Amino acid sequence: MDKILEGLVSSAHPLPLKRVIVQRVVELAETPLSRAQCRAMFALGTRLVLQGPDRFQRQVGRQVLEAYGRYHRAEFEAFFDRGLVLGLLQRGYGELSNRDPAILDYIQAGLRLIMSCPSVLELFELLQVEALRLVCERPAPPLCARLCQLLGDFPQCLPRGRKLSLAFCQQLVRSIAHFQSQGSREAELRLYVSQVTQVSGLLRSVWKAEPDTLLPSLQELFAVISAADTSFEPSVALASLVQHIPLQMITVLIMSLTTDPNVKDASMTQALCRMIDWLSWPLAQHVETWVIALLKGLAAVQKFTILIDVTLLKIELVFNRLWFPLVRPGALAVLSHMLLSFQHSPEAFHLVVPHVVSLVHSFKSDGLPSSTAFLMQLTELIHCMMYHYSGFPELYEPILEAIKDMPKPSEEKIKLILSQSAWTSQSSSLPSCLSRLSGKSETGKTGLINLGNTCYMNSVIQALFMATDFRRHVLSLNLNGCNSLMRKLQHLFAFLAHTQREAYAPRIFFEASRPPWFTPRSQQDCSEYLRFLLDRLHEEEKTLKALSSAKAPESRKNDESQTQETVHKAQVFAEAPCMGSEERTLIEKMFGGKLKTTICCLNCKSTSQKEEAFTDLSLAFCPPASLENVGSKCVDCSEMKDDCGVETSTSATTPAGETPLNSLEINGGCDAVTIEGTTKDFSAEPNSETNSELNRSQENRDMSQRLVGKNTPSVTDLLNYFLAPEILSGDNKYYCEKCASLQNAEKTMQIIEEPEYLILTLLRFSYDPKCHIRRKILDNVSLPLVLELPVKRATSPLPVVSGGWSVDGEVSDIGENLAKKLKPSGADEVSCPQPVPYTLSSVVVHSGVSSESGHYYSYARNVTGSGPSGLRHQSKALSLVCPQNKLLAEESPCTVIENELDTDMSKEWFLFNDSRVTFTSFQSVQKITSRFPKDTAYVLFYKKQNNTCGFNTNSANGLWVNGDPPLQKDLMDAITKDNKLYLQEQELSARTQALQAASASCSFRPNGFDDNDPPGSCGPAGGGGGGGFSTVGRLVF
Repeated sequence: MDKILEGLVSSAHPLPLKRVIVQRVVELAETPLSRAQCRAMFALGTRLVLQGPDRFQRQVGRQVLEAYGRYHRAEFEAFFDRGLVLGLLQRGYGELSNRDPAILDYIQAGLRLIMSCPSVLELFELLQVEALRLVCERPAPPLCARLCQLLGDFPQCLPRGRKLSLAFCQQLVRSIAHFQSQGSREAELRLYVSQVTQVSGLLRSVWKAEPDTLLPSLQELFAVISAADTSFEPSVALASLVQHIPLQMITVLIMSLTTDPNVKDASMTQALCRMIDWLSWPLAQHVETWVIALLKGLAAVQKFTILIDVTLLKIELVFNRLWFPLVRPGALAVLSHMLLSFQHSPEAFHLVVPHVVSLVHSFKSDGLPSSTAFLMQLTELIHCMMYHYSGFPELYEPILEAIKDMPKPSEEKIKLILSQSAWTSQSSSLPSCLSRLSGKSETGKTGLINLGNTCYMNSVIQALFMATDFRRHVLSLNLNGCNSLMRKLQHLFAFLAHTQREAYAPRIFFEASRPPWFTPRSQQDCSEYLRFLLDRLHEEEKTLKALSSAKAPESRKNDESQTQETVHKAQVFAEAPCMGSEERTLIEKMFGGKLKTTICCLNCKSTSQKEEAFTDLSLAFCPPASLENVGSKCVDCSEMKDDCGVETSTSATTPAGETPLNSLEINGGCDAVTIEGTTKDFSAEPNSETNSELNRSQENRDMSQRLVGKNTPSVTDLLNYFLAPEILSGDNKYYCEKCASLQNAEKTMQIIEEPEYLILTLLRFSYDPKCHIRRKILDNVSLPLVLELPVKRATSPLPVVSGGWSVDGEVSDIGENLAKKLKPSGADEVSCPQPVPYTLSSVVVHSGVSSESGHYYSYARNVTGSGPSGLRHQSKALSLVCPQNKLLAEESPCTVIENELDTDMSKEWFLFNDSRVTFTSFQSVQKITSRFPKDTAYVLFYKKQNNTCGFNTNSANGLWVNGDPPLQKDLMDAITKDNKLYLQEQELSARTQALQAASASCSFRPNGFDDNDPPGSCGPAGGGGGGGFSTVGRLVF
């Protein structure tokens, strides 16, 4: 019968006829047959299945085997024995190779027929060994997939025992690593993906049945992808395994990998690069999750060299994956993390910038909802990167044009995203005994390292840096080739804005800006340093402008092009885009104001006026003893203020016989918040000198009593006291040129030109002649968040009327000495100054009891010219109105401040304490002295509101970091170089600590300290002295 059937299937008869005859032969399987006949039919069926030239013959062979095997099971059991199966697996069948999947098809069909026979157990044992041998031979995807299908249907064939099972899983992983697709057409690719899925599915089943095999399998996987053998590239098909790894194991596995000292950097780099390549695998799930987790793990242990290398190698590949919808979600997640965390240099972002516009247009053109959603995510990412790396308009303008219709994230959201994504913000995976080397604090601000009692400089620099408009002007200057102090300040500001270090060491700037009389490594007065610094910057710019004007004509005669270059270098300071006279220096534009002092002789009623420029104002405290004096306002304070060494900077000369400006500090030496009051009409009582003096003295006493009567005086009160009229009598009489003798006189001061930034110094240090030290006044002072400065700007001259002298006399001839110029008038002019609103920007605090010791730190916030939204003064207690009438309303400033704490402004304060920068609140600023009596406000910075002098950052399309202008290339290069160096320092330090921790136990010190420590203490809770990074932290590759 077998011969007949064999001849029939190979004959040329019509196929329908052959099918009918084959069906009759299959039906005869139910009839009794001899062992030889059965064996002949089994051999024919095997030959047709394995060697049939066409699909019909192979189908006939399967039908014969299934029918005769079912009805003659014992005979088939004897035929399908160990020898047959082993021969098929090792030698094949005839010309058919043993690596042909048809062999496994035949064996699987035979196993189904003898499942109920005892001999099947022997075949299972045989197949367990042969399956392991087969995967060790690295079968091709079709054969491996067929083997996995057989093992999935017959799990009894899987290698048993922990050793064999583990070896099988590891070898199967290596087999997948050798997979390669045999075609590029879609059908071929789909078949290849299904084969890989079949193999990875079997591994998942084994891992689930025997969990002990999972971790060794993953170790084998890492060994494969971390191998440095350039002759072999593992297949991306390994990505199919990732979806079967439980996500709960991420933390343990990543920590094990990143902290294993046996894993070399080259191996980790190779492994991470290949994992990123897995993003190309279409059906892989969670690949992006594992890639991002490994990136974060490496950042947590400061292995920044690996991160830098991998990012630069693979960022373009990841970006290109966005073109393929099937892998786009994972690719975008990895791209976002890689770009947002790569914050030390624009190099990675600029690698993908040329490809952004075409991708955006592609997303817009396909019109798919999913593409629109991805475009919104991509747009947010691009805005974050352009915000962080400003200064490249030629690169970013095409992108901005392409995404102009897409929503733009807010600046606060961008800052939050960047702060959370930086490598240095990743939580450490090292054991808790290792101190964490943190990068820039969560505030996004950079501290300044104390170089040895340099907190006086650090606090002032941070206050100046937080003076937003001043910082932007400094950063916008083109100072290339200039070695000026302003250039060094620009360098310092640039590093404070862009460095990734937690704290920066301002050594170069300190040496350049330290006053010559300041003893190194000793505590100094921050107010004195600030005044010296501003004066140096001012004089330096004046010198450069003078050189520019002198060289320009000569250069034009010789070489016009050379002239332009010289003038450009010399006039760099004049580039600040601020309104006002071009002759004014940047310091004058930002901090300069004018004060007019008027002295009226109480005998002849003549007046003398003097205008003086100032950059800061010094406010004195009124001693209680002075309240008993009649005839002058706090004259006894003169010795205290003279010893303070805090003066109002002047630009006018003092004529003989007049009180110099320094004497004005008897009254406070400060800029103005004016007092309500009335002006006495001395012309009505020409001979009432004594009565006038007594009346004025009584008013002064009432004013002082009101000040002292308050529990906590405010800055407003001190400014009011400064602007209050002062009677010059006794030893302090005024020499009147008209009377040609010393006379009692009244002195008043008015602000006639306000600065952009109002700097107020509270005169807290008084000289103690007994102990020969400068003692500190520890009185608490309330700090108004909003201040209105009364400014009496110049007006047209008053009409000349005989019979008297004008207290407010204006001089048309400005070339003469204003202090000697008198102008007649019929009556006193009573005019109210215009209030100019200011908001508190920075507060420098001194902690200690004397000027020779203690510690400085500062509170500050970002305040721009327009001011925080919604900010308005809410009480007369903050308002300074027309002088010489009465004091301000008696409502406590503290009450108003508490109301203002509800505004959004109070949430944006920072505490700068040398290296440490933390978030704080305005409430903390107000309560610092009540909590820590030795910590008192010393220097205050107020920012004028509603001005038009600031930068228009809207025109920059959000390309400026924090609204700051783009940096010069040499500055950006220096910062990028230092950021990379810092990452290397962090990495080496982390490795050193890890080695030390492995060999010795570490003592744990909590990261926090007692909350009761004042911020100004020089201990752990404060900035303190200190010399910078540890020895380990400063090692350089």
